[in-house]
Amino acid sequence: MLKRELIDTVEIPDGEVLELYSHGRDFMIVLGYNELMSTRMRFSEEQLAELTCDRLAHENPRILIGGYGMGFTYRAALARIGAKGEAVVAEISDKIIEWAQGPMAELTGDSLEDPRLDLKICDVAALIDDANDGTCAKFDAILLDVDNGPDGMVRADNNRIYSRTGLAKARDALRPEGVLAVWSAAPDHGFRRRLEDARLQVEERRVRSRPNNKGAHHVIWFASKR
Repeated sequence: MLKRELIDTVEIPDGEVLELYSHGRDFMIVLGYNELMSTRMRFSEEQLAELTCDRLAHENPRILIGGYGMGFTYRAALARIGAKGEAVVAEISDKIIEWAQGPMAELTGDSLEDPRLDLKICDVAALIDDANDGTCAKFDAILLDVDNGPDGMVRADNNRIYSRTGLAKARDALRPEGVLAVWSAAPDHGFRRRLEDARLQVEERRVRSRPNNKGAHHVIWFASKR
């Protein structure tokens, strides 16, 4: 029987310790007893990008992705945003990118060299703030997968993103008809109410963690600015 092998660890700024494991040909990023993501359970993260892009009015959108992780959402977005689109990716730790270019290089391919990528090693909330104060352009979509749901499990500071104030800032960082999409491992009725309180039109979708209608059910909220 194959054993899970620890490859590396990283302490997220102002947050928890993440561990990268391999299990045969598969990889997983773990926080304590929680498996945050793995190469086996990738479908819902790809759906985060694909279903969001299906809802956008522009063929070449400018999107913000909060959390690179293993790059599933980012790579799925590249396939949908057009030749002139732009993917701004905010990752809090450069160690995560080192993992993508090192142990998981085969999975990553040359996607980090794509000219449509604008990679930022920073808190995604800082880029939302920049769009609000005019430091950078607004976004057609904001895709958030920085925790296991709308709470600051990985970093306590992430709670501000999911607060009423944080959601209002995300709304204001969107262009007209823009979409805020948030991935979660489980439903959260209170979060849906906060989205609606932020004057966003909300659609909640359940998606499987694996294709062919297999694996656990995850939740994606699509909150549109009208």
